[in-house]
Amino acid sequence: MKPSHDEIGVGATEDLNLRVSVATLVRVLFENPNDGDSMLALERRATVHRTERGPVVEVKSQPFGGALRIRNLSTLRGLIGDFRFDSEKSRVERDFRILIRPSDWSTVREFCIQHLNRMDDPILETGPERELAEEFADALNTSLKLDHYTHRPLAIVVEGTPAPTGNIHARGIPTARICRVFEAHISDTSLACAIMTSSESHSDQDLHDLALQDVQSGGSGRANAILALPLKRISAAYQAMRPEERNAPIYFEKNRLDETVVTVLEGINAPRYQKL
Repeated sequence: MKPSHDEIGVGATEDLNLRVSVATLVRVLFENPNDGDSMLALERRATVHRTERGPVVEVKSQPFGGALRIRNLSTLRGLIGDFRFDSEKSRVERDFRILIRPSDWSTVREFCIQHLNRMDDPILETGPERELAEEFADALNTSLKLDHYTHRPLAIVVEGTPAPTGNIHARGIPTARICRVFEAHISDTSLACAIMTSSESHSDQDLHDLALQDVQSGGSGRANAILALPLKRISAAYQAMRPEERNAPIYFEKNRLDETVVTVLEGINAPRYQKL
């Protein structure tokens, strides 16, 4: 079936100029097989951006997770009328990355909070399982199974003050974000060992080089691995910072951490994020 006009992602228009991104973020924890310390696993990602001056590689580590899917488009459209996906990719996959009228933000916000608090919701995808499986496959080339981990919901986080997105499909468009935060505890010892091996055998420079090689071989210019950090040390580092410093990416032991890392740390807040 041909998509309707309001489904097609063609970028911001005069009235549909606020981007809303709804996603999961996951605090992935496991015990270090070597000493039993509690570890935080982050997705370590290198991405090549093409610029007028040539390719630029961004390397950062961020919580596992990604866009949630809209299972029933008609319900959302019945509330706010027209909206557009931010790209053809988002439209095809029904990712909740859409362009709306700024005046509809409060309605969309309450709609998301209502449905994200439900398990197996028929309107929105609300669990982390699909994204976790996809990202572990990218980072470790392994199949993450449900009996490898347990998970539980922690909070809903709202970034209500729009900020320009760096997403390659909608770069620069003001974006408001809503995230459902979960904790996942890896119980499989062999998987924990694989995570440590990935973390110890890849540096940011390694991923930088792999991403460039991927472009040269005709790929999309990406490379993925996992960064494992001692939970107590990373939490202490954020705790020692002023709250406003937590709004931006930081460097921890030569690793660039995305600003969203703070959202999965227990008892640590940043002004830009409201935890519900």
